[in-house]
Amino acid sequence: MTSHLATRSSGCCVSKECVIVKQHADSCREVQKKTKTFSCDHCGKEFMGESSLNSHMRIHTGQKSFACELCGKRFTRKTTLNSHMRIHTGQKPFACELCGKSFCHKTSLNSHMTVHTGQKPFACELCGQRFNLRTTLNRHIRIHTGQTPFACELCGKRFRHETSLNYHMSVHTGHKPFACGLCGQKFSHKTHIKDHMRIHTGQKPFACELCGQRFNRQTTLNSHMRIHSGQKPFACELCGQRFKRKTNLNCHMRIHTGQKPFACELCGKRFSHMTNLKGHMRVHTGQKPFACGLCGQKFSYKTHIKDHMRIHTGQKPFSCELCGQRFTRRSTLNRHIRIHTGQMPFACELCGQRFRYETSLKGHMSVHTGHKPFACGLCGQKFSQNTHIKDHMRIHTEEKPFACELCGKGFNRKTDLNRHTRVHTGQKPFICELCGQGFSQKKSLNNHTSVHPGQKPFGCVT
Repeated sequence: MTSHLATRSSGCCVSKECVIVKQHADSCREVQKKTKTFSCDHCGKEFMGESSLNSHMRIHTGQKSFACELCGKRFTRKTTLNSHMRIHTGQKPFACELCGKSFCHKTSLNSHMTVHTGQKPFACELCGQRFNLRTTLNRHIRIHTGQTPFACELCGKRFRHETSLNYHMSVHTGHKPFACGLCGQKFSHKTHIKDHMRIHTGQKPFACELCGQRFNRQTTLNSHMRIHSGQKPFACELCGQRFKRKTNLNCHMRIHTGQKPFACELCGKRFSHMTNLKGHMRVHTGQKPFACGLCGQKFSYKTHIKDHMRIHTGQKPFSCELCGQRFTRRSTLNRHIRIHTGQMPFACELCGQRFRYETSLKGHMSVHTGHKPFACGLCGQKFSQNTHIKDHMRIHTEEKPFACELCGKGFNRKTDLNRHTRVHTGQKPFICELCGQGFSQKKSLNNHTSVHPGQKPFGCVT
């Protein structure tokens, strides 16, 4: 246009075409004189119109003036709200010309096209992995940075992706909108029902390349692969113990926190693991599904039958480092160790007396409650503990299964034999705190305390 006007600078041209071109040029100059650019005070970005600047300012202010009437979600722009409404209406106006798949948004179609072209223009600068979407790259970057920007407002737990937070919220709400059409089981996520359906179909599409074992989930295969590699990627930050699975780490953390989220509905006892609660329920039901193949004795827990088998094999794998005594169970060894350490971790809340074993504390509580549920069938005498009635029955049967190895004298209780043995050994474990004198029996120490001034255990009752 400029060159055309230059050739007509003499002013001799009066053609209609020349006049129209000159009028258009003058109009453009007037528009340029009147046009003002609007600049953002926050970031400096310029806009041709004031309305465009106002829309842009909502990015900085966080203002979301446009609300969806169906779900309440808010947006900064009217056009974004219009696009969002297609989620509710199901409208998908943008179709792929290659495969026919339809999308709600033009940007979604553009992103989809990279599936056909194989184009991955966005590369991670840290590991080189490439992505077809900028948003996917941004999410991937958080793996390297450890950033977890999405926090649950109810429990404070943080997540790397917004979708993970949305999934997590169903833990609090209990919302499970996806139901299995075959068995009716409900799920919080659509992906979970897809995995669940393979239980009915028997489909196991994920195979281990090393041993051939097949799985119905990719995550289960990934966990299985750590058996071969020995990899334990999940470490406890408090004690350093490592685990193959995240779920195992989460269960382990309850040891440190003392958290026991699983409660028995019948007696209120709480447990740190669901498997422990399930095992405990057999105490109430009386179910004992695990039987010994040699003697037929049944047990509530599988671990108990393993311990029981050592009675038949005579195996005692747990040895005390202080005295060399061996035991069939780790728990029995741990209790034995307290004899050497003098540890008494179980305290009575009513009188403060401490005990080496939890069973001893439970037996002691009957002193306060007076509860004696175990009665002798021969003489009617009652006892607070089942073990006491067993000892008592030997009075009627005159059985004396505990014999002294030094003199052959027999006793009907193990405790009586222990006291008698001190006659031969001269051991005096009960020491007077006032004078240091030792005694072989606790009863003798109690009687001795009356020797000291001010100690009068037997008062005159008037």
